[in-house]
Amino acid sequence: MSVDHYENFPVASMLCPPALRPAVVAIYHFARTADDLADEGDASTSERARALRDYRADLSATVAGRAPSSRWPQVFTPLAREMPRLQPPLLHDLLDAFEQDLTPPRYRDRAHLLDYCRRSANPVGRLLLGLYGVNDAISLQRSDAICSALQLINFWQDFSRDGPRGRLYVPQADLERHGLAAEEVLACRDSPAARTLIADLCAWARTLMLEGAPLAPTLRGRAGWELRFVVQGGLLILDKIAARQHDSLLHRPALRVWDLPRLAWRALTMRAAP
Repeated sequence: MSVDHYENFPVASMLCPPALRPAVVAIYHFARTADDLADEGDASTSERARALRDYRADLSATVAGRAPSSRWPQVFTPLAREMPRLQPPLLHDLLDAFEQDLTPPRYRDRAHLLDYCRRSANPVGRLLLGLYGVNDAISLQRSDAICSALQLINFWQDFSRDGPRGRLYVPQADLERHGLAAEEVLACRDSPAARTLIADLCAWARTLMLEGAPLAPTLRGRAGWELRFVVQGGLLILDKIAARQHDSLLHRPALRVWDLPRLAWRALTMRAAP
């Protein structure tokens, strides 16, 4: 499917089994629309908060089998059809994260930021695993690691976008360890200390991704192959940041069509953990 926003990972791609594509698309549009309510356009913070409250009310109505409002039929009509296969608490977790995005806090430490990832990213992986009938503890833990890593990679990729919006996802403890002030990162002020900070943050994200990566080869069929590309796409973004000496305050790396052969080779050669 085509989407209006840049993504690091495929959505309802050819690798997704046809029987699951409607559910995947429904999840995607639910999350994408909520994210747009929180981020896009020129609405005030209070207007965005009100829209997200209405959106949550429509989700609660859909979960309860009642008719939602008529504001977002393109979201809740397909979501209602797929609801028996979904886990409503995870959808509510996503809305919690989008509401937090309206007035994002300054994160104290990495644990504080990972708590945000637990609601902003991890539910997507768990929802998708649920569609595949995978719910064992090790797989869920690895899925959380992959999803949190993807969220972190997106942060370290998007300094030049988040800074002008006043959004800072670097934990205060990391700033202090590298002798930087929050204002320097928000202003996208490049420096040797800033690059060392970004290298440290990218190493953290890479460690998380590699912790979760063994999940991909254990998933059978198309699910495993799609997840291989997801993992390798995230790792390739980190490689691109490193190749430019961690200058992502100045330059935003992105995946390109010509990266596909490298991604395919990496996906093909992934091996399961012992």
